[in-house]
Amino acid sequence: MVVRWALTAVAVPLAVAGTRKVSDLIEARRGSTRSSRMLRRGAGLAQRLTGRKRRRRLGW
Repeated sequence: MVVRWALTAVAVPLAVAGTRKVSDLIEARRGSTRSSRMLRRGAGLAQRLTGRKRRRRLGW
């Protein structure tokens, strides 16, 4: 039970942040591509599934 809690509380948000960072890196180098959009969508989906609010890019 504790392992499952630790996985959802720590590992999933870290994976989401890493995925979003990789997507930003790809977009910075090559522009928006299908893979970068899919990575961003996957990160957004994982955030919604874990119950965390989605961060807005521009802050408005």
